[in-house]
Amino acid sequence: MNRLPDSAECCSLLADGTILTATATRRPRADRADIKCSGAGSPALAERMLQVLRLARHTEPRFDSRDQVVVSIDRAPGIHERDWELAVVLADRIVRGVWQPSAPALANGWSDTWELGRIGGHAVGGAPQHALLGGPDGLAHLGMLTGQPDQAGAVSSARAWFPLHSGGINDSLCWVEVSVFPLAREAGEEEDAIATPGLDLTQQLAVRQALAGARHFDGRGLGRWRSVVRFGQPRFHGNSFELALVMADRLARGREFLPRGRIIATGCSGAWHAGRVDPVDGREPKCALILQQAVDGDRILLPAAWENELAPGFAQAVRAKGASVACVGRIGII
Repeated sequence: MNRLPDSAECCSLLADGTILTATATRRPRADRADIKCSGAGSPALAERMLQVLRLARHTEPRFDSRDQVVVSIDRAPGIHERDWELAVVLADRIVRGVWQPSAPALANGWSDTWELGRIGGHAVGGAPQHALLGGPDGLAHLGMLTGQPDQAGAVSSARAWFPLHSGGINDSLCWVEVSVFPLAREAGEEEDAIATPGLDLTQQLAVRQALAGARHFDGRGLGRWRSVVRFGQPRFHGNSFELALVMADRLARGREFLPRGRIIATGCSGAWHAGRVDPVDGREPKCALILQQAVDGDRILLPAAWENELAPGFAQAVRAKGASVACVGRIGII
């Protein structure tokens, strides 16, 4: 059995003709983060590198979080350059033994859908003949590196909506989308396999804990998925998104029936592992906002604790719009 390398490199051609080198090193995790990035002195670039790597791992069928991978680049690309993304992804794959190039690799490519394993294209011209160039006419998806099919079709995604209420003209329904990819074998820590691009650390923790708890309630929901969670508006406060998040996850994993329209939900829980749904603040304005924006086919889910406190005629007004409403105390087949 070949021993995995302790470090690996992949280069990328920058717009000014110079070469950027992405270096990945592997070491025992020892309770550290599974991925750490250094962006040539730029914290924002390091954050983008981390996001790219977490998403690009999404369609890998195996999950192993025993090692920490540290990825760095030796120079900062231009502010609008993205061709370095593919080099960072490949360095990470080489050091973990996911891909073994036959010669030193130079790669240019970017993607807006790394979680699908697809590569959108490349911007830099004049690359040498041996370079790996991302895009429909070159390396269209990461599976091509090892002769595997495009895995995007195996990614299941679903959305649910929740009310964003702050008492202003920007009040609206916001979507949360969960994309899942099945793992070939049971993963380690559930929260390590959940990527949450665009969220701050507090929100990331809340999302991961809610999903892990709700999947625990499923009995067989843990350790089976890589997951990506996205929000239509990533800047919000409070925990009223939790029930919508859990419902989107259950839809994506085939644990709920699909509604004719949207699932619109608000609620949280202090015990998702028990399947319990708790009330959130702002009942009256949130219900008013939901009623205002509901359309035919929507399925509205509210905490059971609100059932006797809803405004008179709320349920009738929902039905008049062709939507339905249920007050739930537990998750399940709703």
